Amino acid sequence: MRLSGQWVSERAATTTTQEKPKRLFPAFMRTPLRLTHHMRVLAIDPAVRNTGYAILEGDPRKPSVIVYDVISVPKKIPQSGALSAIRTHLVHLIEQHQPDEIAVEGIIYVQSHRTAISMGAARAAAMIAGADHGLPVYEYSPKKIKLAVVGKGTAGKDQVAFMVRALLGLAETPPSDAADALAIALAHLQASDPLRAKLLDRRLI
Repeated sequence: MRLSGQWVSERAATTTTQEKPKRLFPAFMRTPLRLTHHMRVLAIDPAVRNTGYAILEGDPRKPSVIVYDVISVPKKIPQSGALSAIRTHLVHLIEQHQPDEIAVEGIIYVQSHRTAISMGAARAAAMIAGADHGLPVYEYSPKKIKLAVVGKGTAGKDQVAFMVRALLGLAETPPSDAADALAIALAHLQASDPLRAKLLDRRLI
């Protein structure tokens, strides 16, 4: 898909028979799980310049990756244009893949008010794309997402990317922003269990 003068590729899940990682499960995921329904979720890690996204389908035990990638917008594009591009790309994904629900990462604490406003604007673009299509949008804090995927709320980005690759059996480690989106999607699938939804502090926004 062409975006702001650049081509943005969509990565589908690929595995190899020779290098397929063994699937690992943090302790948090090894507790009994009460599944409620089969689901396709679009997960979004919002940012003005690099928004990660991922679409997973199934349940927490056997999730299938439909697609994942990063929406990259050059700095020469004004913020208003970047937000429009993000929304347009997400609308394209929604219409193409027909997710049932959307999950986003909550805003983390940042030192700069400018950064917080920028992150909030990107998050709003994602929320509007979902709302325009009648999709429920859920929010998870970064710590809860890391707890769900790694088993530790203070895990670093490298740990998250490693566990995402292992859990989903991917042939390669995803880019950082895409890995974060995949982690959000995994957390949301886990929250299909009402008990885990409470533990992960799932919020409908």
